[in-house]
This record gives sequence, C-alpha cells and structure tokens, in this order.
Amino acid sequence: QMQLVESGGGLVQAGGSLRLSCAASGRAFSSLSMGWFRQAPGKEREFVAGSSRTGYTSHYSDSVKGRFTISRDNPKSTVHLQMNSLKAEDTGIYYCAARAGPIVQAMGDYVYWGQGIQVTVSS
Repeated sequence: QMQLVESGGGLVQAGGSLRLSCAASGRAFSSLSMGWFRQAPGKEREFVAGSSRTGYTSHYSDSVKGRFTISRDNPKSTVHLQMNSLKAEDTGIYYCAARAGPIVQAMGDYVYWGQGIQVTVSS
C-alpha cells in the first residue's frame, strides 16, 4: 500500500502562485510515476502534470503548460507542483496520484491517490 498526502493549497489571487506538495509513504517512491490531477466543480477530474520515476521526463496538459512545473525529490519521497500565473479556471481540488510504469494521462491507470486539496483562484 501507499499513502499520499497533499499540502500547500489555499486561496490566491489571479496572477499569483502556489506550490503544492505531496508526501508519499508505504512504497518505494522512486519506482513510481507521479501525477497531479484536478477536478473543478461540476467537471470531470483531469490530468494536469506527470513526472517519470527519475524526474527527467515531465508531461503537462495544454492548459497549464508554461505556467506549472512538476518536480520530485526521491530521497524525500515528495513531489511538488509549482503553479504560477494562476487563473480563475485553475480553481479546483488537486489530487496527487501514483502508478507503476510510465507517465499516462488516464486517471484510471493510477492506483494510488491522495485525498485532494483545494485550490481557489479569485479573479
């Protein structure tokens, strides 16, 4: 089993920044690809960013490319999502997720999930 705990969410004005963190425990962190997803009110959960096991490869959704950066610290079993130039449409619950194998964008392919954390961007 693996436990994922997100932190760093909150309320920020449009144009501002937030840094989300996800602390992992219970399984070899460096053996897993990590992803960030988000779910806005009334919408489906969507892929935001993903990091390969080593952190050398990252994928982003088109909506956040150039504004968000995913990074990971394998010795500390932590993955981060730096979010800059935030927009009102970035509002939602952000989830950390993990899977064995390469980065994918399909939510159903991730086995482990955090409980989610709220990010609210005011315009």
